[in-house]
Amino acid sequence: MSPPVPKVRAIRVIECIIRAEDAGKRLDAAAAEYALISRSYAKNLINEGRVSVNGAPSKASYTVRESDRIRVEIPEPEVLDAQPQDIALDVVYEDCDLIVINKPRGMVVHPAPGHGEGTLVNALLHHCGDLSGIGGSMRPGIVHRIDKDTTGLIAVAKNDAAHQSLSAQIKQKAASRDYYALVEGVVKTGGTVSQPIGRHRTDRKKMAVVNGGRSAVTHYSVKESYGEYTLLDVSLETGRTHQIRVHMAYIGHPVVGDSVYGRKKQKFSLQGQMLHAYHLKLTHPVSGEVMDFYAPLPTDFESVVNILRSYE
Repeated sequence: MSPPVPKVRAIRVIECIIRAEDAGKRLDAAAAEYALISRSYAKNLINEGRVSVNGAPSKASYTVRESDRIRVEIPEPEVLDAQPQDIALDVVYEDCDLIVINKPRGMVVHPAPGHGEGTLVNALLHHCGDLSGIGGSMRPGIVHRIDKDTTGLIAVAKNDAAHQSLSAQIKQKAASRDYYALVEGVVKTGGTVSQPIGRHRTDRKKMAVVNGGRSAVTHYSVKESYGEYTLLDVSLETGRTHQIRVHMAYIGHPVVGDSVYGRKKQKFSLQGQMLHAYHLKLTHPVSGEVMDFYAPLPTDFESVVNILRSYE
């Protein structure tokens, strides 16, 4: 009897020529932009030898030049490793292409070391039955993330076409995300923080404003003031890890409840930072309809705001 023939994963090939305006970018960044995938996924493909430059393998750090020929091989989605779990979800919107969730505080978005269960992905696999596989076996459907202890809106793709569309909207800044952030101190006027973010030099679990980090831009305006605290309306131009928390701490106004980038001891009894993704705007990946979603402040956030208002 002949040995079983191993299953060969189908390959989708994307070939492109680097434009003049993209010359000087890292290969992983350029490949992600042209193939409409995340930069981390592009880096994985490069490490697997699935990305070539002018017919030869290259490193993620390679600086692309005008007229370079880039070839990206994207294998069919892997079998999902994350397991479905019956966890209640606050569904804001759902159809056959995407689902928008109001994520609670304390829920991790996708499985990772130390968080193999109880994540949003586990809950979505039970609720939806299937998700886009482009994000990989542990991040199916995940187009963008919010921190474990940040609340609010997150859009998830149910199929690969929706995933590509939503990813492209985020990369091209066609989708917008707005947050409420309660910060320490008096913020008199709005502004913009444009400072690069990368891994902290000594504490690798933290992010920081560092030379050579990835470009990060955060816009903010003052919504309400309460003596020693200010409620900000914050919008993201980029989406770096912990971006709002890092940028607010950098300008001397850390987010209330953030024990990582702010005070170790907080005035209020909180289980996480007062940061809430209240508004999400995107274009439906199939119908082309521009859609706006809103999520009210979670109970604990609203309680702190009401306490501060009572002091006035």
